[in-house]
Order: sequence, then C-alpha cells, then structure tokens
Amino acid sequence: MPHRVVVLALDGALPFELGIPQRIFGRSLGTESGGPGRRLYDVVTCSIRPPGPVRTDADFAVLVEHGPEALATADTVVVPASYELGPVFEEGRLTEELAAALALVRPGTRMVSICTGSYVLAAAGYLDGRPATTHWSSADHFQRIFPQVRVDPDVLFIDDGDVLTSAGVAAGIDLCLHLVRRDHGAAVANEIARRTVVPPHRDGGQAQYIHRPIPEPQFATTTAARAWALARLDRPILLRDMAEQEAMSVRTFTRRFREEVGISPGQWLTQQRVERARHLLESTDLSIDQVARDAGFGTATSLRQHLQAALGVPPTVYRRTFRSSADASH
Repeated sequence: MPHRVVVLALDGALPFELGIPQRIFGRSLGTESGGPGRRLYDVVTCSIRPPGPVRTDADFAVLVEHGPEALATADTVVVPASYELGPVFEEGRLTEELAAALALVRPGTRMVSICTGSYVLAAAGYLDGRPATTHWSSADHFQRIFPQVRVDPDVLFIDDGDVLTSAGVAAGIDLCLHLVRRDHGAAVANEIARRTVVPPHRDGGQAQYIHRPIPEPQFATTTAARAWALARLDRPILLRDMAEQEAMSVRTFTRRFREEVGISPGQWLTQQRVERARHLLESTDLSIDQVARDAGFGTATSLRQHLQAALGVPPTVYRRTFRSSADASH
C-alpha cells in the first residue's frame, strides 16, 4: 500500500502551502520498466470538521471531502500554514475541535508542519524539547509562546526524525522533497523536482535568506563558478580556483557566494559531492572506492565519513536500502 499522507486544512489556510504536499507527494512514482511507475504516496486532505468548505486567506474557499477521521489513517500528517489559528497562535493552546482531531492521530505517525503550521504541532506538544523552525518573521513570537521548543529561525527545515518542521512558503517544497529523498532516494526526488521545475535539493541547514537582498543585476554572480565546479567534482577544487572563474578575490567571491547560495563554497561543494555519491550508489554498480573517487571524496573512508554525517548511514547501507526500494517498485 502507498504511504498515506493526510494534509490538515484549517480555516485561513494559505492555498500555496496547502497544495505543496499534493504536488510533491501526489506526483511521486516508483520506477517501473516499460510503463508508468506505482504511486508511492496516497495523499488525502481533511478538515477538523465534517466534509465541506474550508476558508483560505484568498478570495475563495476549498471544498474538503474528508473529515478528521482521516487523521487516524495517516502514516504522515502535514499541517500547512493558516492565518486563522486563534488561541493556537495567541496563547499556544489548541481549540477543543482541533485537539479532538489531533487525538485521532495514531502513535508513531510522522508529523510535519509547513511555515506557521508549526504552532499547531507545538501547541499539541509534539515539539516539546525538540528543535524546530517556522517562518522567520514569526520565530521570535513562536519562541515566546513556546519556550519549551528549541527554535532555529535561520534554517529552511529541520528533520528531527518523526517530527519535521519547515520555514515559510517555498521551504515547504524543500521539506517535502527531503522526505521523498529520505523515503525513496535521490533519483525519485530529483525527478519530482524536475517535473515541479524547482531545485532538486536545498539542504535543510541552508539559511532562510532573512536579510539578504537579491544581488543587483549589474553585479557579478557566482553561477559560472558553480557550473565549473559541478563539471569537475571528481577532481580537487580549491576556493581560489572557483574565485578565478569569476575574476574575483577569494574574499569577495566567498562573500558573494554566501549572499547568493546561503552557505559557504566549501559547504556547497560537500553537498554536491554527497548528492553525486547518492546518485552513483543508487544508479550504478560502481565499487565504493570508485564512487568515492568519482564524487570527489578521494577515498572510501572519506566518503563513508561524509555520508554518515549527512545521512546517518554508510554507503553500503544506503545502496542496499535504495536498491531494495527500487527493486520493490518493479
């Protein structure tokens, strides 16, 4: 059976955020030779009331066909943002109706919030003592209302195992793609990203770009340096080599890179090499030593250390897990 994702639509929902889970999870297909793949997720949208219209922050309502009982069938619950949270936002307290709905969620269900949906998870106690994020403009208020939560206002999303939270708006796409990547590997997530016309991977620790203005068009960018680096990940790449591609000093290049990408060049290179290694582990039979060389880590030991740090598993386990997943979908 496909993994069931139940999206909780609350009054005041933001249509963009409300639609993200269906767009990402609803388009997730396992690989099948000679035909369309099987659905990996079953996405259902529900309300805390019986089926009917749910107000949005736009000039239209959405007709939700499932009531709160759908929450009892969820493997993952997603709570998108709402502008009408009432006592949840003002006092950190669930309404009786919302509390009754969430009480239907089975123990062990994966809980996910997008943007200020984190207020609902926090008010329900899911975030007590845990790291979490929310939209940067609400972070200070969120921390005041929920002092028991370890708020990180700077990141795109936080994966704390069975509870995940994202920053605002487009960060919800990043988090949902991250979940697909975690569940089914990079190849499936990358294909969904291509169909959605978004970057395939932005690391959760990447900054929310809170106070970073968009570089003026007349300023040089670091795009060419990144393209140059991606074409030679299997070789040593020095910071000064990347800076030379843009005819910048190392100091100027590093500053501009952070402004545009949100992380340092070194962090970005490591991310790209991890992604290359994941792709090779999933899609080829290359030895671990060869994967390490082709991804630019040099040795199997270095690859193992970086993959363990990024994903929590060594290369052999990662390959076995996602090869098994791919085989099961045939």
